[in-house]
Amino acid sequence: MADTMKTNQRAVSARQLKTLQTKARKAAKKSYSPYSEFKVGASLLLSNGEIVTGTNVESISFGLTICAERSALVSAVSRFGPKLRIRAVAVANLNDGPSPPCGACRQLLSEFIEPDAPIVFPSADGLRTMTFAELLPQAFGIKLK
Repeated sequence: MADTMKTNQRAVSARQLKTLQTKARKAAKKSYSPYSEFKVGASLLLSNGEIVTGTNVESISFGLTICAERSALVSAVSRFGPKLRIRAVAVANLNDGPSPPCGACRQLLSEFIEPDAPIVFPSADGLRTMTFAELLPQAFGIKLK
C-alpha cells in the first residue's frame, strides 16, 4: 500500500486507510450472519472527515441480505444526507476470505464515491488497495435533469 493515495485533491494516508480497516473489522464483529457465518464489516471515510461503518445483515431468504458496504452507505446517507461524498472505503472479513465489494455494492457506491477513492479489501493474496474507478471502470449511470 502506498503512503498516500490522492483523492479529490486531498490525499488519503496509509494511516487513515489502516484506521478504516480497523473500524471495518470492529463492525464485522456485529455481523448478523447466522446462515453463512460470513462476517463482513465496512467503513467509509467521508469528505467531511466522518467515518461511518456498517456490517452485513442476512435474511433466511438470502435475497434480502444486505452487504456491509451498502449497510454503511445507507447509514451515511441517513446521517449526512444525499450530497455526501466518499473519499475511501475499507472492507474486512473475519473469516479471512476474499471480500471485494460485490457488483450491487459497487454500483450503489458509484452514486457517492470519488472515482480515485481508494478501496481496501481482503483478496486471495492479502489486503488489496485499488481506486474505485479500477474496481468499477464502467459504472452504469444516467444524467438526471
